[in-house]
Amino acid sequence: MARAFASTQDLGPKEITFEQLTENTWVYVEEGDPTSGVIIGDDGVMVIDTRATPLAADDLIRRVREVTDKPFRYVVLTHYHAVRVLGAAAYGAEHIIASEPTMEMIRERGDADYKSEADRFPRLFQGIESIPGLTWPTMTFSDRMTIMMGDLEVQIMHPGRGHTRGDTIVWVPSQKVLFSGDLVENGATPYTGDAHLRDWPGTLDKLRALKPDFLIPGRGPAMKTPEACEEAIAGTESFIRALYDGVAREVAANNSLKEAYDTVVPALESKYGHWSIFAHCMPFDISRAYDEASGMDHPRIWTAERDKEMWEQLEQG
Repeated sequence: MARAFASTQDLGPKEITFEQLTENTWVYVEEGDPTSGVIIGDDGVMVIDTRATPLAADDLIRRVREVTDKPFRYVVLTHYHAVRVLGAAAYGAEHIIASEPTMEMIRERGDADYKSEADRFPRLFQGIESIPGLTWPTMTFSDRMTIMMGDLEVQIMHPGRGHTRGDTIVWVPSQKVLFSGDLVENGATPYTGDAHLRDWPGTLDKLRALKPDFLIPGRGPAMKTPEACEEAIAGTESFIRALYDGVAREVAANNSLKEAYDTVVPALESKYGHWSIFAHCMPFDISRAYDEASGMDHPRIWTAERDKEMWEQLEQG
């Protein structure tokens, strides 16, 4: 029997936790869903990834308000995907920060992604009517910038291409806390529909070089030891390499996208099938890997129509 499209049947409630990691950092985890980070400095609050809608952001705001009444000063977008950025309006932050490539991706494909992801994740987009429109950065940077939150130094960096071409990480050097966005996952399947798969491992090496003690991933709970941080980075890298290498072999053999899907998905499932959103990601992941292995560096834009056509071809074809 064909699987339901993406996460359209994932409608049940999820467990939510809001946990303090260090003196200034917190993590907001909703079981299997996008993870958000919070930094509370001397003069205000920074939120890293906003949740999918302003209505959904209200719960994160409520939990922050149980800890501090300092104003929300900064929102950081780790990349452009709708589930990460469209809750931004709820915070009333002074500044919304993103890399220059992320701004370019919002211009190029933000509206298409909004419609696409709303169809894929109906549970996450409850309260969609509260979204005022696309989230536009008020501050952009090319490689890195530093924000002083009172005496607390926060570094915001674009380490290279990986999950998207605009990935941004946030690093608190004094506490060795790294917010990775979807460059690193913990117990969740990497979504690679906009990825640069051959570049991704090299970008992960730049995260390794920071030697974090704490790592807040794109999905899943935080890692709280250097060993756990490395395990999550290595697990993400292992998946990315297995995905690309498997599909590249199919492309070299002149096999079709459907043949690649039918061969590579079972091989990945044997090792990674227990990770959250595995079935959701596979058609998108195989499609992007097939394009990249065929020489297409710039990812094609996903639309709601393309999503369903691809799903029909691969899941039912």
